Amino acid sequence: MLPPLPAVRAFEAAARHGSFVRAGDELCVSPGAVGHQVRLLEDWLGRPLFVRRPRAVELNEAGRRYLQGVGVVLDELERASAALRHAADDHALTVTALPSFVTRWLMPRLGGFRAQHPQVDLRVLASIPPVDFARDQVDLALRLGRGPYPGLVAEPLLPETYIAVGHPSLAASLAAPGDVLAATLLHDDPEPRIPEQVDWPHWCVAQQLRVPGRRLRQGLRFSHTYLTLEAAAAGEGAALASDVLAADALAQGRLAVLPGQPVPGPYAYHLVHPQDVLDRPAARAFCDWLRQEAAQFREAAAALTA
Repeated sequence: MLPPLPAVRAFEAAARHGSFVRAGDELCVSPGAVGHQVRLLEDWLGRPLFVRRPRAVELNEAGRRYLQGVGVVLDELERASAALRHAADDHALTVTALPSFVTRWLMPRLGGFRAQHPQVDLRVLASIPPVDFARDQVDLALRLGRGPYPGLVAEPLLPETYIAVGHPSLAASLAAPGDVLAATLLHDDPEPRIPEQVDWPHWCVAQQLRVPGRRLRQGLRFSHTYLTLEAAAAGEGAALASDVLAADALAQGRLAVLPGQPVPGPYAYHLVHPQDVLDRPAARAFCDWLRQEAAQFREAAAALTA
């Protein structure tokens, strides 16, 4: 026999917050209503779950044991419910990717997908933290990393190569890799903060340049790669950029490749999703389109950065 679900939900919220007041705020009910539901659950179980204090409540030993089991059950119930609700609309598709990838690569190409598949109701989320596909109602993710992604299907799409870029007038004034360091150096903080990302010291090693580390830390810093690239296109200095994120601006003539050898990046953009997502026609269509775009991009980027 199952306990009353509203009472279990009230108990779980009160246990997390240590307060009937804050639990009531979360559940949009009064503290008295939370207390009433908790008492119903305690009566049903035949034992108290909290130690009541003047301004707070604290789980007793029985309450702590009960919370361990109840929390897992409620999480699974939430995930299953969200997944079923989300799957009800076969034409809806939610895709998430890093902000700079959305801005510099995905967004300029979405018109092509919409033209081929106007029936798909596409939602794009720019996000940094990894997602819970069921809880966040996300179908597909484009993530930068090495993999593997346990429990998920992961397909590498776009490896990265790093190049120095700047305004075309800056490129015309430079003859050798060492000349690049005379410009203002532009830096971005990796989006997510992952180790081994290629930066100016890595680039100098690849060019066989010996430069004091302090010099390579100077310049302008930006919170996202797309801001760094905009600063470079505006003539603010030299940026070290992934070819995936810089290639469109290079093709448009807004950026130019500066002297220096390309540096292979340690990561690739992966298409990541749960196994059963491809049962939906909208997801299959997007994945097929994305693979085609990635293949065309790799061919064009190789010519631009050669």
